[in-house]
Amino acid sequence: MAAAAEPGTRAWLGDGSSRPGSPACSPVLGAGGRARLGAGRGSGSGSGPEQAPGRAGDTASGPAVPSHSFRKVTLTKPTFCHLCSDFIWGLAGFLCDVCNFMSHEKCLRHVKTPCAGVAPSLVRVPVAHCFGPPGLYKRKFCAVCRKVLETPAFRCEVCELHIHADCVPFACSDCRQCHQDGHHDHDTYHHHWREGNLPLGGRCEICRKTCGSSDVLAGVRCEWCGVQAHSLCSAMLAPECTFGRLRTMVLPPGCVRLLSRNFSKMHCFRIAETTAPELGDRDDGMDGSAALGPGRDMPAAPESSKQTLKIFDGNDTMKRNHFRLVTVPRLARSEEVLEAALRAYYVSEDAGNFELQEFPLPSPAADAQAPGKAGSGGSAEEDSSRGSGAREPEAWVIRARPRTQEVLKIYPGWLKVGVAYVSIRVTSQSTAHSVVLEVLPLLGRQAEGPESFHLVEVLMGSRQVQRMVLADEESLLQRLRDIRQTSLRQASQTRFYVVESRAVAPHISLFVSGLPPGLSPQEYGSLLHEAMATKAAAVSVSHVYSQGAVVLDVTCFAEAERLYMLARDTAVHGRPLTTLVLPDVLHTKLPPDCCPLLVFVNPRSGGLKGRDLLCSFRKLLNPHQVFDLTNGGPLPGFHLFSQVPCFRVLVCGGDGTVGWVLTALEETRHHLACQEPSVAILPLGTGNDLGRVLRWGAGYSGEDPFSMLVSVDEADAVLVDRWTILLDAHGAAGAENSVLDAEPPKIVQMSNYCGIGIDAELSLDFHQAREEEPGKFTSRFHNKGVYVRVGLQKISHSRGLHKEIRLQVEQREVELPSIEGLIFINIPSWGSGADLWGSDSDSRFEKPRMDDGLLEVVGVTGVMHMGQVQGGLRSGIRIAQGSYFRVTLLKATPVQVDGEPWVQAPGHMIISAAGPKVHMLRKAKQKPRKPAAIRGDAVPAPEGSAK
Repeated sequence: MAAAAEPGTRAWLGDGSSRPGSPACSPVLGAGGRARLGAGRGSGSGSGPEQAPGRAGDTASGPAVPSHSFRKVTLTKPTFCHLCSDFIWGLAGFLCDVCNFMSHEKCLRHVKTPCAGVAPSLVRVPVAHCFGPPGLYKRKFCAVCRKVLETPAFRCEVCELHIHADCVPFACSDCRQCHQDGHHDHDTYHHHWREGNLPLGGRCEICRKTCGSSDVLAGVRCEWCGVQAHSLCSAMLAPECTFGRLRTMVLPPGCVRLLSRNFSKMHCFRIAETTAPELGDRDDGMDGSAALGPGRDMPAAPESSKQTLKIFDGNDTMKRNHFRLVTVPRLARSEEVLEAALRAYYVSEDAGNFELQEFPLPSPAADAQAPGKAGSGGSAEEDSSRGSGAREPEAWVIRARPRTQEVLKIYPGWLKVGVAYVSIRVTSQSTAHSVVLEVLPLLGRQAEGPESFHLVEVLMGSRQVQRMVLADEESLLQRLRDIRQTSLRQASQTRFYVVESRAVAPHISLFVSGLPPGLSPQEYGSLLHEAMATKAAAVSVSHVYSQGAVVLDVTCFAEAERLYMLARDTAVHGRPLTTLVLPDVLHTKLPPDCCPLLVFVNPRSGGLKGRDLLCSFRKLLNPHQVFDLTNGGPLPGFHLFSQVPCFRVLVCGGDGTVGWVLTALEETRHHLACQEPSVAILPLGTGNDLGRVLRWGAGYSGEDPFSMLVSVDEADAVLVDRWTILLDAHGAAGAENSVLDAEPPKIVQMSNYCGIGIDAELSLDFHQAREEEPGKFTSRFHNKGVYVRVGLQKISHSRGLHKEIRLQVEQREVELPSIEGLIFINIPSWGSGADLWGSDSDSRFEKPRMDDGLLEVVGVTGVMHMGQVQGGLRSGIRIAQGSYFRVTLLKATPVQVDGEPWVQAPGHMIISAAGPKVHMLRKAKQKPRKPAAIRGDAVPAPEGSAK
């Protein structure tokens, strides 16, 4: 929209149509064998290098350049090129002093990967990361220093970023943009490239050659569609992303709106805060970053000819005693020390703009009272130097020299203009208001008054992106000086945006569960006001669920944040509250062929494999459509999708988890625009009988999560009966104290089977053992072993169940044979895949089906009989078949429904057909039509899992 500035003017424009990956300029070898690509340390000043390209545009001075600072090095061990991933033959290679990028000499002119020193300035849309718990990740490389992750490191829960703990403060805030937030909303989405850590068998989309490597950080992959390519080849692909094979299952980020302000991404994506990384002292810095640790190559005991220095980058790190260590020769010149200090903080500006100031060392007594902090790099190295007789490391602070003027990039916020940014020169007279006046004509908005715009400072921290509106009289030059005085690292991560001064109407949806069930909206409002002092003017109850959950509409950011934090420590009637931040799904903007998948994962099922699946599905899909069932249950997911016209459900868990989700679906069906969503199963439990019947397998054992999603997309829809069981303990005859000891009536739902007697007794003993020592029940094989042990203990058990119960089928009394267990089955699988009914034809009964509206009643004579059934040697005793059953319990008896056991008091059990049949997805017999190799970023659960 705005033309390039004429010669002699003070502004430069960034070309909004350019993209990273354009040809880099040829390196120029300098003295000492150095080769610098693009705008190295002499590139200028400002919040980033003057000639460093923006993620969405380049400066007028030339194409995108990666700004590496290469020097020729002698190789002493096998080394590979980070561009082509081939072995570097000979003894010479070229190494970037800042980011450790290694290259052949012939590859230098083709390097397009930006240096870590300028990477923050290349981010197109700043989005913070969500780091999970520390873990050991095999054959993975750090995205900042490019070195292998040999110690516990972090990975983002939303994208495939892997990083060392002490590199976290220097990571770009370039996570996937999974929703609109009112700051950078786009109609189209480009590929979101992530470098390296590709599967070994991954092939380039362009040249079809292998682009993965286990030796270096090489190759790129789109975080949305999963397409893989070499760094050079990626420039040949169309910039727009189509979301790949899973596009109909992905909830498009353009259809999700969430105004989160200061809510962290952990809160927005409902990631439990217990998984937040424990970095350093977890201080509350501006970007939430942690203590700065030492560089990756700092030796514990430097040679006698070298010295180790503590380096601070400003007042913030000095205050917290967070420093980085550099090792330099003892006779090094001050310029060499300064270069090393700037490299430690990934600062790529001209070293002439900075100086080192000596920092007073603490006294030995103070050192003894305040030892080095965890992650600061001040303990092991200092102890080693003391033991070797070396003197204490010296401490220095990097300071920016005073400047009379600066070149500053100004980015358009919501403004849709033809440039990515404009560069202007600011002096001591430049204020936020004058900058807006100067920038508007360059953006083609000169017709609008400056009062309609304001200048916003954005700090792009790796874990949180914060915005601050600058006052009109704010001096820009002084502001830049203050930021550099605080932290040079923060200065490299700070941008300035011109945005419209429109008032954004706050709207935050808080889902609150754990309340007493069955109250009215007014009663819930009064209860929450009493418990948390909600402000009636800003908080209203928009939805009520009979299970004891409400959705609050909050029109004040501060009030929403207060309620969210307060609810974590609030209990109502003895029950703790659970609060979740939910976005809005813009269902009218969904593509016509979009049928997003709502994913529920129980991370406690299946030997804790659910934790890895939870992370994998957040990366493969939009994390907003993936729910952790231990954090609020299934209701928040169904509420989020309540207006989606067509969606499907994937439940990752055991039979009990599936029943939980199906029950919640039935209770919320009248709230849903899609009242009959089809449900698929990824079995994680021990029995998994429903998953077996629907061909999803006996249990998850590390299959490719991407292949699982493809199978869900190609699955066939089938109907399965659901049954209602009314438990009424008041109707037992012949027991004088039955009314006094009776339980209130309750209703449970059943999909698989209901067991009374010995079957339920074994399940109850197993359940109690798992409750006592849950840490031992992380293996499916171990769980089955416990079942066997419990069964052997009861092999001589004789109770005579047929004497303690009465059975009516369709109002007809049925005489029971001598049995120890009575089982009602709806599916042809029981006890981990056994066929209890049998395959023999019987003229008395119809052939069983899952959708025929009939239940089969089978008896077992004891533990031995059950073992023979599971071994395929016998079948159960066929007793009846019908659609309505009445069981009278004459004494307290163990009962289990879909694997959930309890002891039922004497009374009646009435089993009848529930409402509509549930729509399930059965895995297709044929193999998926699309090979899993298309998706290169599918993460098998065993590899890379947190320890």
